[in-house]
Amino acid sequence: MPRIFSVRKKGDLKVLFVSTEAYPFTNMGGLGHVMHALPRALEKLGYDVRVMLPKYLSIDEEKYSMKMEVANLQVPNDNEEEPTSLICNVKRFDPTEDSNSSVTTYFLENQEYYEQRANVYGYADDPIRWALLSRGVLEFLRVDKAWAPDVILATDWSLGFLPNYLKTTYKKDPVLSKIASIFSIHNMAYQGMFDHNFVQEMDFDDGHSLIPSFNDPRLMKINGMRRGIMYADAINTISPTYAKEIMTKDFGGGLDDLLRERRAFLYGILDGIDYKTWSPSTDPYISQKYSKQNLGLRKENKETLQNRFGLPTNDDVFVMGIASRLVGQKGFDLLRPIAKTLFEELPIQLVVLGDGDTHLMKYFHELEESYPDKVGVHLKFDPVLPRLVFAGADVVLVPSLFEPSGLVQMEAMRFGAIPIVRKTGGLVDTVEDYSSEEKKGTGFVFEKFDSLALLVAIIRAYENFKNKANWQSIQERAMGQDFSWESSAKKYAELLEKAVEFKSQQGELS
Repeated sequence: MPRIFSVRKKGDLKVLFVSTEAYPFTNMGGLGHVMHALPRALEKLGYDVRVMLPKYLSIDEEKYSMKMEVANLQVPNDNEEEPTSLICNVKRFDPTEDSNSSVTTYFLENQEYYEQRANVYGYADDPIRWALLSRGVLEFLRVDKAWAPDVILATDWSLGFLPNYLKTTYKKDPVLSKIASIFSIHNMAYQGMFDHNFVQEMDFDDGHSLIPSFNDPRLMKINGMRRGIMYADAINTISPTYAKEIMTKDFGGGLDDLLRERRAFLYGILDGIDYKTWSPSTDPYISQKYSKQNLGLRKENKETLQNRFGLPTNDDVFVMGIASRLVGQKGFDLLRPIAKTLFEELPIQLVVLGDGDTHLMKYFHELEESYPDKVGVHLKFDPVLPRLVFAGADVVLVPSLFEPSGLVQMEAMRFGAIPIVRKTGGLVDTVEDYSSEEKKGTGFVFEKFDSLALLVAIIRAYENFKNKANWQSIQERAMGQDFSWESSAKKYAELLEKAVEFKSQQGELS
């Protein structure tokens, strides 16, 4: 029998996002941007949305004026010996017009685990820090009577503790037992403070035992990803195709069996991009503003890009761009066997922006030395240069081994840079392979994770680039795609309703 979901008016649901990062307070990558844009988009749909994260040392309390919401919050740590709780504060930030945040944000303050740390990630006791965050959020909601969410959305392995605590430790609490949970997966490759591919039998976490106390070494071996999947009322990942892929052995990270068991509660919703921020018609950082109605103006940005990377300026040269973390997942090693052929046989240039694995950074540096008129690199993170790459390059390379969602291809299309992508994850859901017969498509897609397959895709793109009218039509279609958060937020709104319904049905069965 199909499930029937009750119809609610917009604004009926109160939603709390819990994350390790959220822009503009702290941002280490895509997750921080999602935790900024998605709550804002849902609030515009009428939902009462708030965010909670740790108060790190790097968060400027003077810049973001905060007030004390709950002082001296005692968070149990389940230790058998004193102290049996940690003392935290919860501070609240209410947005102002110039704060670049439109939702109320709570901060869990703890001197030892957050405020004495210079970085967000990378500490040996990270599992304790995230268990404290999960438990601290729930204790705050339990004692603060001013506001309680209907749904909590917890992100990635670090917050997998939260649905677990909610369904076990707090299952009889009169406030918390009524709250539904969603576990949001951004990358199955990260499941805890260990390599999930090589776990000894004695360290294996089946997810059924109680979460160990904070001073118990077993906490370091807890698989937060597994527990989030097991205990949440609903699960989502950041593209429809990735939701299917993680139920297979190739992409499931050893949790594919569990995900197949819970497939009725698993959803894939594509990440979005901020169309106000990513717009070539208003971007303050590019040389010449333009739109799909006047693509001829884009030529000036190509010249600027070539100059910026020390390359000869020539509009007829086919410029490929890379703007990415330089790690194995992204597939750039596929260039090694084909780079010599590309640069010696075709009028092609390559600009590379990003940092990451040492061997890849060394490779691109050596490639620049071998082909100084063909390759330009900037091997450091830079928040502005990606816009120059997307505004000036003809194509952007995204040959990923796997890609849960991917933002680069969406941002590039917004600027008229055509993506060359592998057929995986969110790349499948955002890029339509070009068909010369049907005159449709927004990019060039190859399937096999293979250098020759990438080479064929690049040559296909180059041959079409030579036909200027044809190329412009591809650019116009790419720029016309709707990957806005407004579109994605509507699907998240449906998921919120489903999580509440799933929670209600479980209550009826218990």
